[in-house]
Amino acid sequence: MRMESRKKYGEIWEVVEEVELVDGHCHNVVSVDSSFSFLKCFSEADHEEALHDVPHTLSFKRGIRDLASLYGCEESLDGVQSYRKSSGIDSICSKCFGAANIGVILVDDGLALDKMYDIEWHQTYAPIVGRILRIEHLAGKILDEGLRDGQQWTLEMFTELFLKSLKSVADKIIGLKSIAAYRSGLQIDTHVSKMDAEAGLVEALSARKPIRIQNKSFIDYIFMCSLEVAISFDLPVQIHTGFGDVDLDLRLSNPLHLRTALEDERFTKCRFVLLHASYPFSKEASYLASVYPQVYLDFGLAIPRLSVNGMISAVKELLELAPMNKVMFSTDAHAHPELFYLGAKNAREVIASVLCDACDDGDLTIPQAVDAAKDLLRRNALRFYKIETKEESLVSNKSMAHNIQPICKDSSVRETTFVRILWVDTSGQCRCRVVPGKRFYQVTKDHGVGLTFASMGMTSFSDGPAKGTNLTGVGEIRIMPDTTTKCRIPWLEQQEMVLADMQIKPGEAWEYCPRAVLHRVSAILKDEFNLEMNAGFENEFFLLKRVSWDGKQEWVPFDLTSYCSTSGFDAASSYLTDVNYALESLDIVVEQVHAEGGRGQFEIALGHKICTCAADKLIYAREAIKAIARKYGLLATFLPKLSPDDLGSGTHVHLSLWENGKNKFMAVDGTSTKYGMSNIGESFMAGVFHHLPAIMAFTAPLPNSYDRIQPSMWSGAYHCWGKENREAPLRTACPPGIANEVVSNFEVKVFDGCANPYLGLAAIMAAGIDGLRRRLTLPEPIDTDPCSLEGDLKRLPTLLDESIIALEGDEIIRDFIGQKVTTAVIGVRKAEVQYYAKNKDAEKQLIHIY
Repeated sequence: MRMESRKKYGEIWEVVEEVELVDGHCHNVVSVDSSFSFLKCFSEADHEEALHDVPHTLSFKRGIRDLASLYGCEESLDGVQSYRKSSGIDSICSKCFGAANIGVILVDDGLALDKMYDIEWHQTYAPIVGRILRIEHLAGKILDEGLRDGQQWTLEMFTELFLKSLKSVADKIIGLKSIAAYRSGLQIDTHVSKMDAEAGLVEALSARKPIRIQNKSFIDYIFMCSLEVAISFDLPVQIHTGFGDVDLDLRLSNPLHLRTALEDERFTKCRFVLLHASYPFSKEASYLASVYPQVYLDFGLAIPRLSVNGMISAVKELLELAPMNKVMFSTDAHAHPELFYLGAKNAREVIASVLCDACDDGDLTIPQAVDAAKDLLRRNALRFYKIETKEESLVSNKSMAHNIQPICKDSSVRETTFVRILWVDTSGQCRCRVVPGKRFYQVTKDHGVGLTFASMGMTSFSDGPAKGTNLTGVGEIRIMPDTTTKCRIPWLEQQEMVLADMQIKPGEAWEYCPRAVLHRVSAILKDEFNLEMNAGFENEFFLLKRVSWDGKQEWVPFDLTSYCSTSGFDAASSYLTDVNYALESLDIVVEQVHAEGGRGQFEIALGHKICTCAADKLIYAREAIKAIARKYGLLATFLPKLSPDDLGSGTHVHLSLWENGKNKFMAVDGTSTKYGMSNIGESFMAGVFHHLPAIMAFTAPLPNSYDRIQPSMWSGAYHCWGKENREAPLRTACPPGIANEVVSNFEVKVFDGCANPYLGLAAIMAAGIDGLRRRLTLPEPIDTDPCSLEGDLKRLPTLLDESIIALEGDEIIRDFIGQKVTTAVIGVRKAEVQYYAKNKDAEKQLIHIY
């Protein structure tokens, strides 16, 4: 059912899986050797006897399976715990937070846990960290500290100290929180008398320290005092509702008990968020949010503690009456970083499921569901907690916005040491500027760094601009980090990376910026035809090892095994496992991994995404594959042709067209052509077919690229297309699950690992748009090896020179891409041709560049 939902509502799933989350309620992480039981990831139970039964719960079985998959360990409690112990807190936090993709965490540090880290420590793993102040904890701390000079407590003294303490931190916190539900229940007496409150104070003082305040009158008094501060400083108030630890009387945690407080005229402007989906009182909470403007809801703890059906039911009950702009995500993660991951993973799946069902039921359209996903997982919390980010200026009253500093200098804080700012140049090289973490968060993320114009005129053999590019060392742009792409580097400690846009001035894209080119062409496809192009890349690469021959060191193939051999996979299994971990933590979907036909060659196929995102993910995938190889003392190279007598490496790309979550490339609803694709799909593909020689100047950018594109080498040497014909440069594909004679996508084989993916995809899309505009049709497919028809079929360009000539003569592609950037591409390509014609042996050094 989930696969069907993804196919039907791909746009919803895409947004849900990509959005950076705001975790509105969580607690501190503890050391791996803390006494806090790991089993409490899956249960609110305290007693050993109750915890003994936890492995028999649905939450445990699902959670252990998810964690074992994340960690690549044995699927058992022992397996996960052994991995945690051997890896250490840094490693597991990096994996869990990286995979969770949480951009903001709001931490209630009033839950005392053994060996817990302070709030600042968490800034290593989440870009923005804010504090939620637990009012009962503050009150107990004040009483524990006592009064000086032997003074005796009075209610007035306590009130003065309590309010002073609250006000002193009001501008440093995000909100307040009450756990009255745990202590005395939610039936708050809004007019509690001072006499009753003072009696409660005396009762609290008579208990042993640390003081645990349980008297209802005193708790109600503390609650009312806190609301006065919340109103004065415009602080929201989180209230625990529904289930929780065993010291809670579930009957008294029903949020309906709060009606007296909600209707008190003094506090009608105070903003409340009811935590934990109020489970099992989710419908009651939904009702309150629908009738009280100041009531908001949060579905943490219910996710991931309940069964899948329970989580879905709880969220659906919240949305039965509650406005969707008043419901928010949180993890309620505490102690163990795994809870951040499990909370995020389950929340994404549940929200996608609920919204897709709402579309099936007719409650929502797909665009409305996409918008709701962004609200539920991110934007509602940013608005509610008044957190202003660079990407989303959602706060109308900026003077009241919490402009949280992501990095705080303190000797105890484990900072991000470096942030890599990445871009891909005209020659397809991934380059970076590296900025210390503190400077990145204080300056660079908003203002970028300078870069010379010459950066987009450089070749694979020289770091100077090539002649004919019209680019020189005169002039400067800004490379601006796209913080939506920022992530921790899985293979390095305390480092991050982020992709950059090139801007001539703030907010204005430089016309040579590859990412901007792809976004611009994508906008044309969307505006004219309401279509989006999805792309999925197959990464072929050679894995090399260093050997010594006669005192000289050489790089040779890692192994000599054959296509899809088990022995080849076994030999590289540890390396490939680490690559898979890294890609998962970068939220990159891996569909298949296998040994390829070349010596030492492997392939990692990635899942398809909207093309702008797919290009970003491809860059990160290449970085991971190469960097982890270096850690193993190996070298991974995407060079198209490593050896004249062996197969080459491509980066084949599978493409499809989507509209409102539906694949419009496939033949459906009577739109079929005789080839199993829609008329739209055929016209788009026909445009690519027509412009393919010019496209190759972008997708096969080196002279070496054409050594790969040879007859009978599975690379597509002839200008033709075929249905499941792997010798054709364009191939329609029918993966499992697609009806016979229907194709879901088409593959472009003349795309390799030296190409700039943004420019390559933009050129393909430009050709497709031309096909749609002119309603082009395809010639008959070739169903045999094209080389057997050599006299009847044209060869595609056999040299880079020929692709350059084709691009120079293709005005349509040049206009789409932009005349200036196309001029730079042609200049770089001509320089490559001239240099390697004179220095053929220099190609051997390209294994270190690509």
